[in-house]
Amino acid sequence: MAAMLLRGLQPCGRLCRWSSPFLQLLALTAVTFVVLAPLTCHRLLHSYYYMRRWYLNPMSQDFLQQNQEDGLRALRYFERLRVNNASEPPPGEARRTGLLITIITVQRHPEFHYVLQVASRFHSLLRQCGAPCQRHQILLCNVEADPGTHADAQLLAGFFGVANRYGSRQAPEPSLNQFEKEKRDYAYCLEKSLRDYDPEHVLLVEDDAVPEDEIFPVLNHLLQDRFSKPHLRDALYVKLYHPERLQRYLNPEPMRILEWLGVGMLGGSLLGFAYAWAAGRPGPSWPVTLFFALYSMLLVELVGRHYLLELRRLAPPLYNVVPATECCTPAMLFSAPSARRALGYLKKLRCQSGFAKDMALYSLLRTKGERAFVVEPNLVRHVGMFSSLRVNINPKLL
Repeated sequence: MAAMLLRGLQPCGRLCRWSSPFLQLLALTAVTFVVLAPLTCHRLLHSYYYMRRWYLNPMSQDFLQQNQEDGLRALRYFERLRVNNASEPPPGEARRTGLLITIITVQRHPEFHYVLQVASRFHSLLRQCGAPCQRHQILLCNVEADPGTHADAQLLAGFFGVANRYGSRQAPEPSLNQFEKEKRDYAYCLEKSLRDYDPEHVLLVEDDAVPEDEIFPVLNHLLQDRFSKPHLRDALYVKLYHPERLQRYLNPEPMRILEWLGVGMLGGSLLGFAYAWAAGRPGPSWPVTLFFALYSMLLVELVGRHYLLELRRLAPPLYNVVPATECCTPAMLFSAPSARRALGYLKKLRCQSGFAKDMALYSLLRTKGERAFVVEPNLVRHVGMFSSLRVNINPKLL
């Protein structure tokens, strides 16, 4: 009986020796996912390891304070410009507008100066961009019911063209629900942009979507090179923002599964060869390669796909353009023909709770046979924590 017991323990003896690949890879898994990843990722907002109970409230308060300081800096930016009498040239003096940046704004929480943050950043980046952005212009579309009460919009009227949706001759319909009003305001700003500026492209930006530093180099690359392809050129719209919390692989967006498998194939091959080299073997076996493929896929998902996407910011050609999903509309790029199609579609739809303008636009892809795309990583940051549609007295980052 003792001999039988010893024979039964022999396989375990081989597996349990430190030289065993099984034990080595098991130890690597435990150290990575139980020790190293939690220690390094517990403060990463978009990681599964994020300690929400510990950090969400203080991080949200810090973000609000920083946002308020950014708003004051933006206010000082335009006050300095006003002292220096620096304004934008009126529309129509130059060649046809290439890209019109239309900022849709409504008065809310004036202490954050949301629209000033967005406008100051676009203005500064346009100045840095130079010759490639000479045909870009900025339009402010004020959809406040009483436009004169929107102090920040009044300030910006000295620097950019302004379109007021409402005024003494027109007021919002009292019986209109907020979601339908938002859709109609959106359509008005898009139509006004086309009619007054005749642009080749319109970038509709909400007043809490601050552009990233590289937005114009990336847009110039996309418009000149990538969007010349028929399937991209004819798209109904291109989103420049998708919420980070929805960028994970384990989401109902199957087009990411191929990317996730690609991460596994690349990670499995590279780590497999590194392991074989460290172990003094000529090459990895297929079980080892498969292990490292699954290891890489799990690691990227748990740490956060958002942080992997950030590596694409190294150069404009690295940015990805993939099929769009329904949420959200902080920054939407339309070509002139696609903007006219979208306007025709939106006028026939009625929005309500549960069917806002982002879902209305997305529904057109199925009902009208249109296509839409999203650029990854995001080209704007969504800094507004207070919605114009829903009351939120204690906003959180997540």
